[in-house]
Amino acid sequence: MPSIHYRAVPIAERRTVTLDDLVLVYHRASGITHLLASPAPEILAALDEGALDLAGLLDRLGRRFDLDAGASGALAARLDELIAAGLVATA
Repeated sequence: MPSIHYRAVPIAERRTVTLDDLVLVYHRASGITHLLASPAPEILAALDEGALDLAGLLDRLGRRFDLDAGASGALAARLDELIAAGLVATA
């Protein structure tokens, strides 16, 4: 069975504004503005570079951030939240 790949909604379909430690993301297709805290904006930025499976995304984020042993489960949970918000899709 092939692994699930995650991709961010294209940059052209969202408008992002940073406010201190929070990021507002306006999703043009739905008309909804999402208020995101770390690590959600960092996950979106990593997926903006291209679709990845969970292991690839963990590797990409691990090159930029110090991740602990439980990062895989936490990342999967954040991806599920971003999918529910409509900001990430699976392929």
